Amino acid sequence: MSQPESAVADAQAGGRSGEPLAKLAQRYGLRRAIARPRFPVYLRQLWERRHFIMTYATSRNVSKYSNSALGQLWQVLTPLLNAGIYYVMFGLILGGRGTIHNYPAFLLVGMFVFTYTQRSVTAGAKSISGNLSMIRALHFPRASLPLAYTIQELQQLAISMGVLFAIVLVTGEPITLLWLMIPVVLLLQTMFNIGASLVMARVGSTMRDMNQLLPFIMRTWLYASGVFFSIQEKVVQAAELPQWVADAMYLNPAASYIEFMRDILIQSHPPRWWIVWSCVFWAVFALIFGFWYFWRAEERYGRG
Repeated sequence: MSQPESAVADAQAGGRSGEPLAKLAQRYGLRRAIARPRFPVYLRQLWERRHFIMTYATSRNVSKYSNSALGQLWQVLTPLLNAGIYYVMFGLILGGRGTIHNYPAFLLVGMFVFTYTQRSVTAGAKSISGNLSMIRALHFPRASLPLAYTIQELQQLAISMGVLFAIVLVTGEPITLLWLMIPVVLLLQTMFNIGASLVMARVGSTMRDMNQLLPFIMRTWLYASGVFFSIQEKVVQAAELPQWVADAMYLNPAASYIEFMRDILIQSHPPRWWIVWSCVFWAVFALIFGFWYFWRAEERYGRG
């Protein structure tokens, strides 16, 4: 009798005799089909499926606006329209443009950078719960889905950043050597977005109300990140709060990436290297913790 046949016979006998099937499986070196692999193996499996991740992200990007008349232009129009609304409210009505140098560039940098993180986190929260049929039908590392969603947002950002650079130049900002740091900012922010997306993917897979709560969370995060106002001016000078309150707000990851990009693109913003270190910390911490946290629940995705 062959080993597989022997294993089946023993399993049937074990079932009748009351011997736990788990011990039989261990004796013959069998593992569950959905068992969570070791973390290094899991990362290797993700790398082996990199072409699937890129193709899936690109196909979603192409199909996302296929039913609208303006198509892919909406990925640029949405942050521009939001920026226009905030410019009227905070720049004209509340007088923000009178206290901040080059307020249009200041506002647009904040909107485009924050929107990238906002959309990545929001998409990540739905990446598992919105693909249950694929998860139950196919065997692949589930982290492929939030990764693909973040790459999709990065692809959309590429067009948006081209528009942003053009607007910044039109408002009178010169091209400097600091512009060479732009890919560094985007790399660090993408690392953070991947980690945050992975965390929210796990939370969203079990917490059904998260998609209802997330818009309120993101709006609060928007208001706390200095997108349309100067944190230093509003917190320390206008509200007369201690300096450490403003520093704590700058250490908010969204605010850090916004300020890093403003320091590069707007000449009146001198580089602040402690902001750079904040960006590095959040990128590394979020990426490592996000992968570990998501991997810990790999066996539970798609159940129920």
